[in-house]
Amino acid sequence: MAKFFELIKPNHNIEFSGRMNLFLGLSMFLVTLSIAMLPINHFWRGHTLNYGIDFRGGTEIQVAFSGEQDPGRIRAAMQNNGFKDTEVVKIRDAAFPNTFLLRFGAVSQVSEKQVPEVEAALRASIGADSLRKFDFSEGGDKLYLRFNKPVEPAQIAEVLKSKGIKNNAVQRYGRPEDNAYEVILVGLDVEVRSALEKGLGAGAVHAIPSVESVGAKASSELLADGVKSLLFAIICIMVYIAVRFDFRYGPGTIIALLHDAILVMGAFALTYREFSLVTIAAILTVIGYSMNDTIVVFDRIRENASRLRDKKFDRVVNISINETLSRTILTSATVFFVTLAMNIWGTGVIRDFAFAMNVGVIVGTYSSIFVAAPILIWLNERFFKNVGTKSKASA
Repeated sequence: MAKFFELIKPNHNIEFSGRMNLFLGLSMFLVTLSIAMLPINHFWRGHTLNYGIDFRGGTEIQVAFSGEQDPGRIRAAMQNNGFKDTEVVKIRDAAFPNTFLLRFGAVSQVSEKQVPEVEAALRASIGADSLRKFDFSEGGDKLYLRFNKPVEPAQIAEVLKSKGIKNNAVQRYGRPEDNAYEVILVGLDVEVRSALEKGLGAGAVHAIPSVESVGAKASSELLADGVKSLLFAIICIMVYIAVRFDFRYGPGTIIALLHDAILVMGAFALTYREFSLVTIAAILTVIGYSMNDTIVVFDRIRENASRLRDKKFDRVVNISINETLSRTILTSATVFFVTLAMNIWGTGVIRDFAFAMNVGVIVGTYSSIFVAAPILIWLNERFFKNVGTKSKASA
């Protein structure tokens, strides 16, 4: 540890202020690139971000194959059997050999768009006014039907089959005079296994360890809630900053937070890694970390602004950054290497969280020095020039 401290001499004086325009320009370029990647991804890849199923909706199935498989053949087998929009991702983990993640839009055999077609087919086959009730929830594995007359279960099964809806059973439920029927649909895992073995050969699928589905309505609500949580966190931080700092110090902190959130999002847009609720949690963590680092630097600037009144304000800022540099590097390195280990050896959503934290720690440390501080200097020159180095910041 002593050798590490020797890398940052106690009396060092690195020139930060003189290079701030260069790094501000770099930040503006990276922010512009991050925002530009959203429409580029929309037209190039189909989605602005690689939303997970909790934001996009659909089903995510983990499939373990009996032997090595080519992602192209897996995709073709799925598409040839009705799963047109399937994404195939290899899980690169020694603990899960020959395992792939399949993601597609369907959440059950029946989609919301199919419901009117199925209702029309039932009325055409059984009677125009025969169907009294059709209950179905997206993502469910059952249909509930009620007619105004008795109907043979086999007739209902035949109509559903004509619409490509497979079922395990059609059975009466409730009182006989209710003419109510329960249709138990074939699960998506069974359909996926059948599609893959039809395209890749019998026994190609060893196991299907997990199946996760989120309906379109639920996913849109989750996405809206995720955005609201980010906005709410930023608003709360702005209120705190308004109390903690004055006009000279506050804007730099807020812009640094926005800068960090946008760059983390841009990293996910550029690499097209999965963007999920876990990523939102990581961005919120990054925002809190970045604000803490910026406050440490700004507190030292406020102290030195009162103590070093004979120096220009940009020199005070440069001295303050140098004085807090050791603490900044030590704290950032600790968080970075812990999350780097999670990123290297972690799996699934843990790795995505760690990736966001890796990027966030770097840009958070960077923004405290090269985004927040230059804005502070500019505001001081623009609005507090005649005040000199006297700090008007509130305690």
